[in-house]
Amino acid sequence: MDDAVQRRHQESRRTVLVALAANAAILVVKAIGGVISGSSALLAEAAHSVADTANEGFLLASLSRSTREPDDEHPFGYGQERFLWAFVAAIGIFVAGAGFSFYQGLEAIIGGGEETLYWVAYAILGFGIVAEGTSLLRALRQTRGEAVTNGLSVRSHLRASRDPTTKTVVFEDAAAVSGNVVAIVGVALHQLTGSAVWEGVAALIVAAILVAASSSLARGASSLLVGQAATEGERREILDVLNARSEVEEVMQLLTMALAPDRLLVAARIDLTGGLDSERVEDVSTEIDREIRHRVPTVAEVFLDATDRDRFAEAERAPIGIQLGASGSADR
Repeated sequence: MDDAVQRRHQESRRTVLVALAANAAILVVKAIGGVISGSSALLAEAAHSVADTANEGFLLASLSRSTREPDDEHPFGYGQERFLWAFVAAIGIFVAGAGFSFYQGLEAIIGGGEETLYWVAYAILGFGIVAEGTSLLRALRQTRGEAVTNGLSVRSHLRASRDPTTKTVVFEDAAAVSGNVVAIVGVALHQLTGSAVWEGVAALIVAAILVAASSSLARGASSLLVGQAATEGERREILDVLNARSEVEEVMQLLTMALAPDRLLVAARIDLTGGLDSERVEDVSTEIDREIRHRVPTVAEVFLDATDRDRFAEAERAPIGIQLGASGSADR
């Protein structure tokens, strides 16, 4: 792991630790306050904090497990564990957070709820906004720094980034701060109208916010788990390197896949100019490999397959069974 990657890794770990500490403290305060005050909105937010605290634990474990060295069973390393545990975290937000919030909301609306100790609810929800807001600012500061480095806006960086750790913290804390604000409004309307239905409505809105956050995180993590390709900019850089070589007649196929947030696999089928001896082919392959890694530092593995254009076109037209019979494998 080079110095830049190590720094990003440590920065992500600190961000997760801050979020874990904030959510654990808020969980205890909200749970006690929810039971004492009888606030449905506050209990819904306590469930949200349970999910967030567990998720930070998952993310912290994934940061450690993903740095293990490659072995015979996992020759490309363990970086995809970051994607796996981010997906688990998204499911946790949906099940533990949104599910319990939805239940609390329905119970308050149908059953009328209990009398709320308003000052307790306000104090705890206000504390939650401060604590989770602090964690959110920390995550956004890291995200903004990464976005500036990549020449992107924060929103574009969040959409394009393959690092699920900081992204999960940002989404969780943004949902938490929004949920606390909604819960405060629900408690205030309960106090003004005397109807606990408003707290139930607030809990349902919190559930909807968590569903939206978990869905977005799950889509991103699942895309990475099933073999997401390099970004358009990264693919363009790789193609530029290949097309710039006079020895390359044509790039017939470029395949890329994320092995980890900071590790890409690149496989390319290229048609080389005629007349190159085996030693020159080796030299060209080595030079292309070096240039690709220089232009796209996240590239960890490069596989080049020198293939005759006509034979490749014939293989593409052939049925899959024939391709398997001829080469022992098929790409499509």
